[in-house]
Amino acid sequence: MLIGRRPECGRLGALLDEAREGRSGALVVRGEAGIGKSALLDDLASVADGMELLRGVGIETEAELPFSGLHLLLHPFADRLDVLPGQQAVAMRSVFGLAEVPVRDPFLVGAATLTLLSDLAARQPLVCLIDDAQWLDRASSDALLFAARRLHEDPIVMVFAVRDTAQPFPTPGIEVMRLDGLDRDSAAELLAACAPELAVPVRDRLLEEAGGNPLALLELSRVSKEGPVAPVGPLRVAGRVQDAFRAQLEELPAATRLLLLLAAADGSSELDVVLRAGAALGVSPVDLGPAEEARLVVTSADEITFRHPLIRSAVYQSAPHHQRIAVHGALAGALWLAADSDRRTWHRAAAATGPDDEVAGELEHAAERARQRGGSVAVAVAYERAARLSTGQEDKAQRIVRAARSAYDGGRPEWATRLATEAAALTGRADVVAEATYVRAQVAYESTSPAADAALALEGATLIIGSHPERAVSMLTEAVWAARDACAHDLVKRAVARLETVRLPSDAALTPAVAALIGYGRHADGEFGAGVVPMRALVEAVRAGTVQDFVERVIAGFMGLLTADDGAAIDVLESLAADVRADGSLGWLPYVLEPLAIGRLLRGDFRGARADLAQGISLASDIGMGMQVTVLRAIAAWLEAVIGDADACRALAAEARDHADLHPTNAALAAWGVGLLDLAEGRAEQALDGFEEACGGPARNDLLIRAIPDHVEAAIRTGRADLAQRHLPALAAWAGHNDVGRALELRCRALLTDDDQAEHHYRAALLLIPDRPYDLARTRLAYGGWLRRQRRRPEARAALAQAEEAFAKLGAARWAERARTELAVLGDRPSDRAQADDPLQRLTPQELQVVRLAAAGLSNREIAARLYLSPRTVGHHLYRAYPKIGVTRRMELAKLDL
Repeated sequence: MLIGRRPECGRLGALLDEAREGRSGALVVRGEAGIGKSALLDDLASVADGMELLRGVGIETEAELPFSGLHLLLHPFADRLDVLPGQQAVAMRSVFGLAEVPVRDPFLVGAATLTLLSDLAARQPLVCLIDDAQWLDRASSDALLFAARRLHEDPIVMVFAVRDTAQPFPTPGIEVMRLDGLDRDSAAELLAACAPELAVPVRDRLLEEAGGNPLALLELSRVSKEGPVAPVGPLRVAGRVQDAFRAQLEELPAATRLLLLLAAADGSSELDVVLRAGAALGVSPVDLGPAEEARLVVTSADEITFRHPLIRSAVYQSAPHHQRIAVHGALAGALWLAADSDRRTWHRAAAATGPDDEVAGELEHAAERARQRGGSVAVAVAYERAARLSTGQEDKAQRIVRAARSAYDGGRPEWATRLATEAAALTGRADVVAEATYVRAQVAYESTSPAADAALALEGATLIIGSHPERAVSMLTEAVWAARDACAHDLVKRAVARLETVRLPSDAALTPAVAALIGYGRHADGEFGAGVVPMRALVEAVRAGTVQDFVERVIAGFMGLLTADDGAAIDVLESLAADVRADGSLGWLPYVLEPLAIGRLLRGDFRGARADLAQGISLASDIGMGMQVTVLRAIAAWLEAVIGDADACRALAAEARDHADLHPTNAALAAWGVGLLDLAEGRAEQALDGFEEACGGPARNDLLIRAIPDHVEAAIRTGRADLAQRHLPALAAWAGHNDVGRALELRCRALLTDDDQAEHHYRAALLLIPDRPYDLARTRLAYGGWLRRQRRRPEARAALAQAEEAFAKLGAARWAERARTELAVLGDRPSDRAQADDPLQRLTPQELQVVRLAAAGLSNREIAARLYLSPRTVGHHLYRAYPKIGVTRRMELAKLDL
């Protein structure tokens, strides 16, 4: 047990115990340099009996090399890549340099890491320890943190040691244990153990100066044995320790210090590389001896490692600049293998003393190799360094804008904005300025607002609409869709007007996507007849396979929903979701699940919508898509309203309203949800307020047009027939082009009249929506109430019973209760339906997804690949689901109505 660390050791030991029982655990240990993070990891490794141990470390000098940290950790298991699902295996082979295949999505490597760790843990529990995680390259840290967040039921422990540095290292979703200094008694105990001969005044001084930092106690006590302890002033503890290391370095021969500098500058720990470079500088292996005797480094047959990362930092930072340049040049000369081309290039860049187009070109090649492996941040770093070494202004601008694009793709928006602004200031080239403006636009979506995104995208497209029409169309597509999210109709009009002027060289006619966006502009203005044909044409083009672009397929899904072609929209989006999962494009899936969940909600598939939303929110949270989480949670507010979870509905709606100025469409959707909840629970006045916000707001011609029937019902229940008519003309105009809208309008007309014409409207509405169980049940509920008021009790009882049964089966608890209340007025006393009537309602969203895929014949491994879980977690979900749904064997799942 480490001195003074009993609680921390106990917490880590508990993780081991849980893993031995089959449960995963992840922990981040944070603290200043020398505080004992590495010692804790060593102690944990020493007690991990019967468990497989993986150890990795972040190396500051390799932070530019994509997946270098992941390779260091997992390369011993390269022979096990065949166990990974198809695209995951391809991605991991690319990361390991075993295949020259581009990685479709960097998060796919995270999924592959998750699967590989799970496979390794199938043999025996696994402990994965990552030291100095703050120095991991961004691609490796993203992959490892993704895996850590999605481990649940595997016998795996992952611990990341993170040093406090100026560069933040966020670890959202993972528990953090803060490691502070030792208390004075523990510090005194440690000091007495390592330096018992110290005089009391010296000991007291060291205890004061070290501030409970164990490494400071050890190193300062070592220095104090050789002479009086000099005042150290206001230095931080890490600085004091580095001063102690520098004092040791100054006592070494110059040749030894040079070899240490070579090892510090390279960071790979490869002894032969260091010695080859050393030979070029006139030093030999013998010169390492004094460093080993001073316990600064440890060498083996093929490795040289520093005893502590602060020693590496002290070596490199204390060397004069000209010596660092010479060392990097020698290391570049010592790396001649093709596999070392990126390291060689970076050493050449570090050795450059001014602009050098040859090295800049090599960095550009390194950037593109990094792109192949999916390391966007590494691409940005390489392009920016290439730009700094470029002699020509235009080359510099071009490389900086590429760096900006990659920084944005890598989730570094502030850096991307800075680079984009710099690129635009360097040149007058329209294509570079337009691309820089486009990057700023996409950053603005989350940092400022969707409206700011739309305005900037429109500005960028205007610059190149004649010279680069295809790229301009991409920017204008962004402008239209961001403006839609912002309900900025003026920007929609301007972007659509620009689209109408585009002339693509490939085809004189407008593409289906461009025509659909122009049609959407008409639709947003309330000209539904003018928009519906091109909007549906895009849906059909996607279904026919003539449109393959991802963004255009997502837009097609929305177009289907906006025109009430919900079945076609769901077909498009289910197919796209399947393709995205097959390709491993995790980053795109939350965008697909958004309209897919809405489509399922509108068609009454609440269980399916819940599963889509749960997966979308989980994935978007894990990969840092904050705005998309907000969007999906706003949709969830509508779902919770329908199924009757009032607290969840109101909490989610409040979140959406907090972002109403940025994303008014979300706020309107949430207001619709709260209104539905109030209406179902009999609070018609409050419901009317919510529906007025939804139906009368800026998103009124979007999906919110379907809220008008609820507005009408609320107005009728409050005795405000005048208000009930307010938005009906818009619904009627939209309904003239689809059966769903026509059925909703007929229900409204029936609610507004109490004579025989009402029955005609109700019956006609029911005939139009036979495949829409929720709308059908809502119409039957209203019709049954009308029949009861007409004293046609048997017919009323039949309609209300059908409505109650449908609501109960759908899981719309509040609406089922409404139907039971109506039946009670007729003298019936129906009991609440228990969930036993539909055991699928007992399943969690993820259990439902797993059960559906298992029923379709997929194996646990195939399900895991689709849902980005480990196979063991899939098995655990099935184990928990079987008793809930009354099955004992997998083959019985096929008989269920899923």
